[in-house]
Amino acid sequence: MSKSMGQAESLHYLIHHTTRFRYSAPVSESMMELRMQPRSEGNQRCLSFELALNPKARVASYRDYLGNIVHHFDVPGRHAQLVVKTSAIVAVTPQPLPDALEPAAWREVDQWAAGGEAFEMLMPSHFVRPTELLEELARELRITRRDDPLTLLREINTALHYAFDYAPQSTRVDSPLDDALRARKGVCQDFAHVMIALLRQLGIPCRYVSGYLFHRVEANDRSAHDATHAWVEARLPGLGWVGFDPTNNLLAGERHIRTAIGRDYRDVPPTRGIFKGEAESDLSVAVQVTTFAGPLPELPAPTFEPLPLVEDIQQVQQQQQQQ
Repeated sequence: MSKSMGQAESLHYLIHHTTRFRYSAPVSESMMELRMQPRSEGNQRCLSFELALNPKARVASYRDYLGNIVHHFDVPGRHAQLVVKTSAIVAVTPQPLPDALEPAAWREVDQWAAGGEAFEMLMPSHFVRPTELLEELARELRITRRDDPLTLLREINTALHYAFDYAPQSTRVDSPLDDALRARKGVCQDFAHVMIALLRQLGIPCRYVSGYLFHRVEANDRSAHDATHAWVEARLPGLGWVGFDPTNNLLAGERHIRTAIGRDYRDVPPTRGIFKGEAESDLSVAVQVTTFAGPLPELPAPTFEPLPLVEDIQQVQQQQQQQ
């Protein structure tokens, strides 16, 4: 069964996350919700969190039914850009795992399903559902119940890592599962969705995790270092929710920082919102995750460069149209 964590020392991370929306024409109002505050559970604690907006707006928050902290706001004035900046300090304690479980662990997994535990993490969801291409992949990788749940999940995690290429911009945020299955390439979101779909067909409760990965040069991680990350957590007897990162062929550990959990990506996007106006929006994201030792630093309020005035943008657009 699981090993004791003993007196393992926590790793401390400082996370800066900037999201910038640019609009092709001024909009009159933006309404948005954010899932950016790291969770405090298990081996992870969010010690400090700061959120700032430009233009400024009053922010409220609540916990959704999965325990994710959701911040929401309304920017009522006319604006041509919206910038969201967050900073967080997070402590993560290494959590050793056994090499394997007993084969009898499958019985407990089946008891969860029979008793309705983690029911929604066993059912198809918006981005995760059976398809013919998924069945073909399962046959190709010989994914059937065998050995014990942990051993099998380690094998699937590695098999998907080598079966798919990591290819930024090869899929969209709303791409169906079959796009990645057909091309055999995608981003971390696609790797997570494919693995979740395979595991749910085996009757293993599993969920989508959105968050961050601290990159080390020597680790040769495939995922982008300046972006958010996604992986899978499966519920295993005696261990609870255990993370698997098929993008990088890792078990999620002290370098993985959880922000939100859900059935699939649709439950956990970092930003979700609407705006009023006739405009196209352009999104850019910058993420920085660093580690530190010693006393916890103060988290200063994020600062912003002055945004261009709406009148200035309109004048530039008029000049461009006249040229």
